[in-house]
Amino acid sequence: MRIGFIEDTHLRGGTQIWVIEATRDFIAKGHDVAVLAPEGSHVATLCAEAGATVFPYDWDDIVTNPDSYREAWTEGLRNMDVAVCTVHPPREDFHCSVYAAQCIKAASLDTVLMPKTGSIVPWYLREYYQPDPDVSTQVICITNFTREYLVDVYKIPAASIDLVYQGTEVNRFTSTPETKTEAFSRYSLPENAGPVLGSIGALENRKGQIILLQAVKRLLDADKLPDIHVMFVGEGPDEAMLKAVTEAYGLQKHVTFFPFTDEPNYVFERLDILALPSLYKEGLPNVLLEAMSMKVPVISTKLAGIPEVVIEGETGYLTDAGNIEQFSDAIESAWQSREACAEMGQKARQLMEEKMDKKHQFDAFLNCFRQTLETQ
Repeated sequence: MRIGFIEDTHLRGGTQIWVIEATRDFIAKGHDVAVLAPEGSHVATLCAEAGATVFPYDWDDIVTNPDSYREAWTEGLRNMDVAVCTVHPPREDFHCSVYAAQCIKAASLDTVLMPKTGSIVPWYLREYYQPDPDVSTQVICITNFTREYLVDVYKIPAASIDLVYQGTEVNRFTSTPETKTEAFSRYSLPENAGPVLGSIGALENRKGQIILLQAVKRLLDADKLPDIHVMFVGEGPDEAMLKAVTEAYGLQKHVTFFPFTDEPNYVFERLDILALPSLYKEGLPNVLLEAMSMKVPVISTKLAGIPEVVIEGETGYLTDAGNIEQFSDAIESAWQSREACAEMGQKARQLMEEKMDKKHQFDAFLNCFRQTLETQ
């Protein structure tokens, strides 16, 4: 098959990492992969290194001069039997899946457009998922929550939506004595820090990192968990704000910031709990699956597909989005019994092994592509 990806972003988040990993896997299995992505982006660079044919474009200029890029996009789409397009936010009047559909239709291509989504954003338009009735389109959802929402709210026919969990690399995200030793070398924390909570990924408003800081302050003000420590690992627009709040709250001894890493397994080796206090626009975060594979229990929010893997009291705890008290109470509850916390980690790992192993999920995506092409 000729498999294509459209990634209209410069971000280096979980979705982009998945695209890069999928590219490597599909090429290793003998498929041709083409990628439409902004020039100089993380996806464009690493997918090219993996052997994909990359069709780059100017991320800023395409918004104001879309006609200048139709030929390049059409050529890229011509190299794809299926074009998997992450449903990113619109940029003024430009939206990647709508633009791709326009190119497919204008050139009468046989390419099947496959908008892929895990996040629900209420103000997104239906056309982002089904741009044009004259263009063959099949939506891929990575959570059942998302699939049901598209059917119930957007009235997209269920037969036009496939559910395929992304999964995670269970073999890669497996704790070993060697990686744990290396992790302590890479990530120095205060002696006796515990519990160590990790926030890994984009530092941006929707991820709710401010809730984590407020929960930690609440616990310390109540003289609970005096050795609690938070690791922020990543980059993003909220970094300066989070550092300023850390200082304003007097949490410098309890919070450490580390840069983005493409080896997060070493971060998970340092964690007791993954903290994911997301506020909105969430699907089924890769970081959550990776942590669970490393036997790290999770405290997160009741958003989208998160409750499909974070089972209350078994693999972690769930809280209402934005509820500081619930989040701090969940941290305290998780750390009351180290044995119970470790048991939640074991159950999390078991769930990943049984239902979320990426080596099987990549094949599930390939099967989805084949079945889609067979029905066109």
